[in-house]
Order: sequence, then structure tokens, then C-alpha cells
Amino acid sequence: MSIAELLEGKQICVCAGSGGVGKTSTSAAIALGMAAQGAKVAVVTIDPAKRLANALGVEQLQNEPHRVEPERLAGRGLEIRGELWAMMLDPKRTFDELIDRVAPDPARAEEIKANRVYRELSTAVSGSQEFTAIAKLYDLNQEHEFDLLVLDTPPSRSALDFLEAPQRLNSFLEGRTLKALVRPTGLGMRVLGRGAAPVLSALRRVTGVDLLTDLGTFFGLLGDMTSDFSLRAAQVEQLLRASTTAFVLISSAEQEPIEEAIWFHRTLEHSGLPFAGVVVNRVHHDLLAGSEPSDVRPALRRTLGAGLAGRVAENFRDYHVLAGRDDRNIARLERTLGGQPLLLVPQLDDDVHDLDGLLRMHRYLFASAKERERLIADLVA
Repeated sequence: MSIAELLEGKQICVCAGSGGVGKTSTSAAIALGMAAQGAKVAVVTIDPAKRLANALGVEQLQNEPHRVEPERLAGRGLEIRGELWAMMLDPKRTFDELIDRVAPDPARAEEIKANRVYRELSTAVSGSQEFTAIAKLYDLNQEHEFDLLVLDTPPSRSALDFLEAPQRLNSFLEGRTLKALVRPTGLGMRVLGRGAAPVLSALRRVTGVDLLTDLGTFFGLLGDMTSDFSLRAAQVEQLLRASTTAFVLISSAEQEPIEEAIWFHRTLEHSGLPFAGVVVNRVHHDLLAGSEPSDVRPALRRTLGAGLAGRVAENFRDYHVLAGRDDRNIARLERTLGGQPLLLVPQLDDDVHDLDGLLRMHRYLFASAKERERLIADLVA
């Protein structure tokens, strides 16, 4: 089964997984392949390293979708019958746009955006990146401009952070305890205790931060707007659970990412979220069909010389060890999936950092099972 079959009839593809497994490259390769098949596709990322822009040959991506010009994609053996668009999310700007949208008037929106608590909330608070990523995804989906949206989820400590972040942020905004703490009734100081007054006073003198006042002003400015955030959270959750959404888990063949993929797969199924399949990148395929490698140094020594032959032989043995490790890890993943789709992308010669690299990934992701077997056989031959 190919990625195209997994995404048939889907409007949103969420690429999730732990960091450092090729998630951004896979997202871009999926978007490129679906555009080649005639779809109008936008790929969305929060990648501070700008790897997506580099891979697509675009100097700079903005907070709105930017079309990858067909000329950049031409001449590489892949006909693009649709359109490929890309954007790199700016969490602060996306949060500001959301405030502009839900504020009762422009003056209130500007007051909120100037508030110190809001500035921290929109950039540094846990979950703000994930919240804005899904909010942007929701807005793009509502505009009905694209056949498919591919989301490269933010680099998180845990993939589950992406799913929990909007509700965590919403809970913060609606937190009754925090609101009671900052009401202008003196309750906040009574809760903190008299000993807090000198500390907060000193903090205000040194940093200019009047914590309780800033918090009180922030929640006062929000007013009933928190209900808009709650509505948005409900709409986003409905979107993530829709039959037109597909979660594709991205992993490498190493033990820790495989364990994270297994755990995240179980979480998706337990939560009733639409799981589509797993892509495992950088797989070392067994060149010897399970047998132990023989000493190839004598055969190599005749053409390479003793020193180089020894190094090549050691590299060959190391690769065999890695292939055995990958086989065991992938077998564990297969048992957990119980026949659900699993696509393997081999360890390529170079890191995927440009269009040519994406096209190499594309060949494996969009091949049929039989074609993928042939490609891998050619690779290891």
C-alpha cells in the first residue's frame, strides 16, 4: 500500500512523531507526491531550522501559504499535475491573528497584544506552538482552498503534547483558580500570603513586572473572549476526529522512536482519532538474508589494499548489526500494528535536504508494495 492509498479521500494529513526522525522531510515528500497526482496541496511546518524551505528550494517561507513555482519542480523526472504550496508557521503572528479575529473591536485587540502576560502566553507558554499550529490548520481548512493540508507537527518532547496542548492552553485561559487569584478584591494577596508582598514589590522595582496587576489586566481584557477560545478548541477537536483527517506516524528504526510510535499509536486508537499508518525512515535492510557476514577482507584486499579493505569490511559488519537491530524493532512495531499499514523508507546515501532528496523519498512512499520491494532489492543488490 502506498501513501496515496492511505490518503485517498482525506483533506488533512497530520504527520506526528518524535523529533529527529525525518518528520519534516516526510511531510514535504507526501505533499510533493500528492501534488504530482493532481491535488492542490499545502504543507505547514513549525521548523526553526527552515529545513522545509531548504528542501523545497524556497529561500523563505511566510506565515501564509506560498506556492512552490512549477519551474523549481520541473526537470527532475516527476510531473506535477497539481499545485504545491508551503508555509512556515509563525506562532506569535498566528496568535495575534486569532486575537484580531475574536476581539470585539481593534482597540481591545491591540490592548491585549500589548499586555505583558499575553506576550509571554503567545510565545513561551507550553502548548502555544501546538495550539497555533492546529488553529492555523483549522483556518486553512475552513477556507476550502486546498484539496489536502499536510501538517508537520512541532518538535515536541512527546508526540502527545501536540494533542493535549490546545486543551491545556484553553484550561489555562478558563482557569477559575487563576482568575480568582487576580481579581481586584485582595483575594490574590490573601492566597499568596502577606510574605509575598515584599517579594512582588521588589520584583516590580527591579524588572518593572507587576505580576498580579498584569494578570488581572490580561483577564479583564479577555472578558468573554475565553468562550471563543473554548469554541475554537471544540471545533479543532472535531476537525482532528473527522473521517477526512488522517494521522500518519513518522519514526526511524531505532528503539526509542519505535517505542514512541507504538505508544502514540495506542493513544490515537484509545482516543478514537483516525490513524492511517506508520512511515519508518532510515531503515538498514539486511543484505545477507539473516545469515552472518563472512570475512570479506581477503576478497577486497586484492583491489583495495590491506588498509582500506579492513575499513570496508568493518563498515560492512557494522551495517549488518544495524540491519539486525532494525529488523527486530520493526518486527515489534508490526506486531503492535496487527496488519495496519507500515511503509519502510531505506537509509539513503545522503540526508534529505533538497528536492532531489524528497524525490528519492517520494519513490518509496508512493510505490506499490511490489514496486517498493523491487526498489529495495535494487538498493541492496
